[in-house]
Amino acid sequence: MKNLFFILPVLFLISCQKEQKKESLYPEKTLSAEEKQLELGREIFDGKGMCYSCHKPDQKVIGPSITEIAKIYKEKNADIKLFLKEKSEPIVDPSQYSVMKTNFAITKTFSDEELKAVEAYFYSHLKNEK
Repeated sequence: MKNLFFILPVLFLISCQKEQKKESLYPEKTLSAEEKQLELGREIFDGKGMCYSCHKPDQKVIGPSITEIAKIYKEKNADIKLFLKEKSEPIVDPSQYSVMKTNFAITKTFSDEELKAVEAYFYSHLKNEK
């Protein structure tokens, strides 16, 4: 019985100790602001924007490639965000404008942050071009 009175408080103290935080085998990577923006742009492109259905990174499908769009907008110092809000004329492939026009119902709902992220995602494909 004496042992029981000794063991119970010891067990209680052990159970009350704070659990030591174990280091993960796969620590989370902290993303920079630029990386977060690119990730958001990619998520929108592949997700709610449904841009992937007409645009591929380096080949024309229905619409021009992402790389071609980014290159032309950069060369002409144009604003992709304004185009996605339907506030500027098409400069890459005007013959496909009627197809793109149906998507403005989606792109016009994007916040300024989302538009900037999509634009950054497009321009990130220029870094891959050699």
